[in-house]
Amino acid sequence: MERFQFHLETMKALQKMKFQKPTEIQQAVIPVIQKGLSVIGQSKTGSGKTHAYLLPIFEKINTDIQSVQAVIITPTRELADQIFTACTRLNQERTKPLDIRIYVGGSNKQKSIIQLKVQPQIVIGTPGRIHDLIRSNDLNVHKAEILVIDEADLIFDMGFLFDVDQIAKSMPKQLQFCVFSATIPEKLKPFLRKYMENPIHVHIRSNVPTVEEITQYLIYEKSREKIDVLCDLMQVLNPYICMIFTNTKKSAETLEMALAERGIRVGKIHGDLDARERKRVMKQIRDLAYTYIVATDLAARGIDIPGVSHVINYELPQDLDFYIHRIGRTARAGAAGDAFSIVNYSDEDQLNQLEKRNIPLMVVQVKQGEIQVVGPRHKRKLRKKNMDEVEQVLKQRIQKPKKVKPGYKKKLEQERTRMKHRLKRSQKSSGGKKR
Repeated sequence: MERFQFHLETMKALQKMKFQKPTEIQQAVIPVIQKGLSVIGQSKTGSGKTHAYLLPIFEKINTDIQSVQAVIITPTRELADQIFTACTRLNQERTKPLDIRIYVGGSNKQKSIIQLKVQPQIVIGTPGRIHDLIRSNDLNVHKAEILVIDEADLIFDMGFLFDVDQIAKSMPKQLQFCVFSATIPEKLKPFLRKYMENPIHVHIRSNVPTVEEITQYLIYEKSREKIDVLCDLMQVLNPYICMIFTNTKKSAETLEMALAERGIRVGKIHGDLDARERKRVMKQIRDLAYTYIVATDLAARGIDIPGVSHVINYELPQDLDFYIHRIGRTARAGAAGDAFSIVNYSDEDQLNQLEKRNIPLMVVQVKQGEIQVVGPRHKRKLRKKNMDEVEQVLKQRIQKPKKVKPGYKKKLEQERTRMKHRLKRSQKSSGGKKR
């Protein structure tokens, strides 16, 4: 961190937080923001994007000016809380702490308005509430020089782009615009072009698209109910905290009720929970009241839950980028983690796409109260292909006679069994090599 020439107070705070060396995104982005340039910082979840913009912003704030100098917009209240907490830690060694305030939906708006008689120096919050306070002329951002949009693609997905646009319009034309996201969807690019002229685009690509410490498993439903497969898995896992992901709020509600009927108490996080309920659930989660949490993709990106040891995809996400975000909730800060996906044969195309991204998928089953490894998915595909070939050969070799003699079915099954045994022996002798 010495190379960035931070103030002594900032360095003391970093030492207290045990920051030893910058991450890739921090190495690339901090100098750009220090120079006053606009930047698009793109890297995977958990790569250190938050401190990549907080550290240079802290250095830029003029403590002698009591006005809004930087605005940080986030898609969710929980993420705003996390950024505010990070700011509080950076502030702890300052002889003259920065005035940092948080404004999110569901909080006491009237109390915020009273406090805004004195303007803060850094504003953190959700788009709707910040826009609301600007529109009522209570929050004055017309002199702020830095605007940060964190998790920009999620802000777009959640429909907050209009509010962000109105906030940006209220700020100076010569604005340092900093956008951070794991992905930059095409539909977001026109908005970025509107406010960013020749930004520096920092894209940290990884040869391994997922955290190396995460072991990824597949469990096939076969002919069983998915809820039964999930419950069997939950009985053999011993997680610190396990997140179970569904694709929709309705699915999350249905799954929670189904588990409750089986006597399993779980936490629940999705976008339809009101502010008070979400705050209550998050407190319970941090107090370790729940071992299992049913969640939608809101929790894959907009909420950080510490201590997640396991992730279960009850449903594979339609956007496979969210598969990466989901499993990235575990194996944080160098810890190991396990990710399970409950799948069926209709998921094969998505699984093929994941494997094309060099994501290793190990097939397992829960049997006799333990998790048993079946093998890599490619072996399972090879075995299925060979079994299909056996069936074709059987059809050719064993033609049904015009007049069926007694014992025909028995002979057919005996021949089928012999061929399958030969296939298994040949696979075993070849060592299960890829073809």
